[in-house]
Amino acid sequence: MALALAGIVAASALPLRAQVRNSGASTITLQAVLNDSVSVSLSGNAVNFNLTGGSASNPGSVGVTATTTWLLKPSVGSVSLYAFFASSSAALTDGAGDNIASADFQISDNAGPFTALTNTVPFGGANAGLMVSNTKILGNNKSGTRTDVLNFNINLSTLPSLPAGTYTGTLTIQAQAI
Repeated sequence: MALALAGIVAASALPLRAQVRNSGASTITLQAVLNDSVSVSLSGNAVNFNLTGGSASNPGSVGVTATTTWLLKPSVGSVSLYAFFASSSAALTDGAGDNIASADFQISDNAGPFTALTNTVPFGGANAGLMVSNTKILGNNKSGTRTDVLNFNINLSTLPSLPAGTYTGTLTIQAQAI
């Protein structure tokens, strides 16, 4: 029996020759997309004016903060923020044919001088817009944020005989990355 046990121990000490079998390799294709984007958010969407006929100074009741946020591809050179109306001749109207033109509506950006909306910009009506700001995009700011504090004024010095009434209009703020 001791001899049989010794034979079993000796046999278990011999290296086993197992055959290794590998499968063929299979691959998984991966794709991760981070889309470029540009957006604008506004702190408010209503401004009121108490107008004085013939006066150059008719400030808006509140300012509006425009926050532009972007995530861009390397080929983009700048982000611009625009303010515009659909029509230069009727930025605000009383609905009865009496209008306040975009040239009489003014915006101050970040406490700068008031500027009328008299330019043709990528959006809105001809001669009814203003480039509020422009940010150059370099290698270190492909992802970024810009804040513009906008204040408003209606200059009625060119409209001394504008009739009393309620004048309404829509100012649009939009950003463009190009």
